[in-house]
Amino acid sequence: MSHFKLEVADIFLQYGKKWRQQHQGHISLGQLKTMSAIERCRTVELGGHVLQCQSCEHIHIAYNSCRNRHCPKCQASAAQRWLEARQRDLLPVDYYHVVFTIPSEVNDLAYQNKSVVYDVLFNAVSKTLMIIAGDKKHLGAQLGATLVLHTWGSAMTHHPHIHGIIPGGGLSIDGQQWVACQSGFFLPVRVLSRLFRRLFLELLMKAYQKEQLYFFSQLKSIESHQAFTHWLKPLRQKEWVVYAKRPFAGPKAVLAYLSRYTHRVAIANSRLISMDEHGITFKWKDYRKKEGDRQKTMTLSPDNFIQRFLLHILPKQFHRIRHIGLFANACRRNNIAKIRQLLVEHEKLTLPEVMAVAEKTMVLDEYIDFFYQCPICAGNMIIIDAFVYGKKPRAPPKVRLAS
Repeated sequence: MSHFKLEVADIFLQYGKKWRQQHQGHISLGQLKTMSAIERCRTVELGGHVLQCQSCEHIHIAYNSCRNRHCPKCQASAAQRWLEARQRDLLPVDYYHVVFTIPSEVNDLAYQNKSVVYDVLFNAVSKTLMIIAGDKKHLGAQLGATLVLHTWGSAMTHHPHIHGIIPGGGLSIDGQQWVACQSGFFLPVRVLSRLFRRLFLELLMKAYQKEQLYFFSQLKSIESHQAFTHWLKPLRQKEWVVYAKRPFAGPKAVLAYLSRYTHRVAIANSRLISMDEHGITFKWKDYRKKEGDRQKTMTLSPDNFIQRFLLHILPKQFHRIRHIGLFANACRRNNIAKIRQLLVEHEKLTLPEVMAVAEKTMVLDEYIDFFYQCPICAGNMIIIDAFVYGKKPRAPPKVRLAS
């Protein structure tokens, strides 16, 4: 007997209608669309196709995905497609993981002004990295980086922060040499933290002066210029959290990490434990505890769970993955080709050694043929029929229970 695996879709199907009725007039269009997409994802409502195994002739019905970027079920395939485009951009150098976090005092303002404050966060991180890396006292080079915005903590609370995946070096200012950072050391985090704090607050003040910020509910008290300036003052004295992890263990580890972080949503289905009269129970990590004591469980009411999940719906057309500096989309291909040539000339690597990283580093095995592998014999499956939106397949699908 197969064990029922709880999904976010089941929670929305069970409690979503009542929640929408109770909060009518206080839900954004983006939140409504996301809930609807997750509820219909991989159901007959979106259509699908019929697969047949070429080895054992097993028939399998697969429903189409909603492709919403906040849907837990759609992110594995989205990550695969993104990784296939990124694997040829890898360089045979150390990569670092740097995290920039804003203080909790800014979280409410960020939630009420997502597009503006998240853009300020991206711009502050980008400028910080470029300025410190370009300083001859530190690296004296032009950097390239991939930045990913996350807006949640492990308990789904609002906690905006940016993860940066950055090669350990850059092009010299004249563009004629590859400048590597010290082995095992990226850039001084205290220097990054201080500059990041200053740039973020300067950009936030500029947004306020341009009247781009809105203040609702409890933030109404800081809407005036004097009150807003006073509110910013203690933030200038507080230590902001920036940290850099040790280098990844090779290019494949970089891809493995990217696959987990670039297309992650507020909570994965794998973290859900149960849905019963006590509420929704899920696993989370308490990062304030020591490594061995972090794993915990939390139970929230359905109302609270849905509300926390929807905190993290991004504004329409907002890009949560951005490439900056040498990796900016307009110049990435030329810059990567130039860096590889410089590594051949100055690092005494052969061209095959340099290109091997891009050509031979493969996407993670668990993503390959994920949707087209026979569940019976693991053989290849081919599409033999398709059915469109709202129409049932020729063979009856398995009934999925909501609880």
